[in-house]
Amino acid sequence: MTKQKVLVGEAKSGMDMAMAVVPKALFTADVKKPPLMPKGYITISKKKLLHEMEINGGTRINAWVESMRASSPTSHRISTRDENQTSWMDRHPSALNVFDEITNASKGKQIVMFLDYDGTLSPIVDDPDQAYMSDAMRATVRKLAGCFPTAIVSGRCRDKVYNFVKLAELYYAGSHGMDIKGPSKGSKYKKVYGLLMEKTKSTPGAKVENNKFCLSVHFRCVDEKKWSELAAQVRSVLKDYPKLRLSQGRKVLEIRPTIKWDKGKALEFLLESLGYANCTDVFPIYIGDDRTDEDAFKVLRKRGQGFGILVSKIPKDTSASYSLQEPSEASIQTHYVPFFLFYYFYIFKEYM
Repeated sequence: MTKQKVLVGEAKSGMDMAMAVVPKALFTADVKKPPLMPKGYITISKKKLLHEMEINGGTRINAWVESMRASSPTSHRISTRDENQTSWMDRHPSALNVFDEITNASKGKQIVMFLDYDGTLSPIVDDPDQAYMSDAMRATVRKLAGCFPTAIVSGRCRDKVYNFVKLAELYYAGSHGMDIKGPSKGSKYKKVYGLLMEKTKSTPGAKVENNKFCLSVHFRCVDEKKWSELAAQVRSVLKDYPKLRLSQGRKVLEIRPTIKWDKGKALEFLLESLGYANCTDVFPIYIGDDRTDEDAFKVLRKRGQGFGILVSKIPKDTSASYSLQEPSEASIQTHYVPFFLFYYFYIFKEYM
């Protein structure tokens, strides 16, 4: 792995820190002179070349659209009962149904909570800027943080997540963990952000979000028939930036640097910062709903400590140990996540 610049700001108070992983010359595309054409080269007609590009490019775009569909099930697909639902629940039982098992496993250990934001603490909504958490959820997370270290790990900009949560006593890991609590020096993504804004403006419902160390192209409000067009627009911008990679989550395309950094790395970094990197009695719990949370679930499985909880109403391939129903878009106050956190807080209050 190539060396990356890691910036850690001085802590101003308590647990404040800043970390940014910024690869050198992130947006500098290598410009090489084309090789000289050897004698006797074969010519290809422009029509044939365009036809080949259309076929090959179309194959790649179709693969992306299928991946987008798999990561972003529509309401119709969500309502469909999967025939493997029972067997999936056997492998990933509801955390509420095995609550005694969870509390017994974590007794006497230092619990550290990691929570995704969108779809876990807030509902998935059409406009990502309106993904507010409820007052009841905020009160529960505040009580949780009063018992043990608690972090929000999100793909969003850290400042934006903090403005949603508004709890100073938490860790905040934004941009998939590349921006952890504290000041940052601005974004190098402005150029790509501007290009994506320009390219996608012809697709109704598309929304581009600048998260400082990564970019998000939301297609929650885009007609599914336009997904192929949107994927092609995004890829057309990124072809000039080989140091950026494209991945997808729930109705969102994520643009990130091609460095080995994700929510799993952020989890490990936070545990180390808290002094629990080599502790045998630490018990991390990570709750999340997105494909990007799988990196954290895998870290917990590899460590053999704590567990991951997937928030979802439908079966998904996951490395999480348990599951919870996803937030209800109609009534965030009644979904299962705050109940789980609420009970967890009060049970462990008895042991403190």
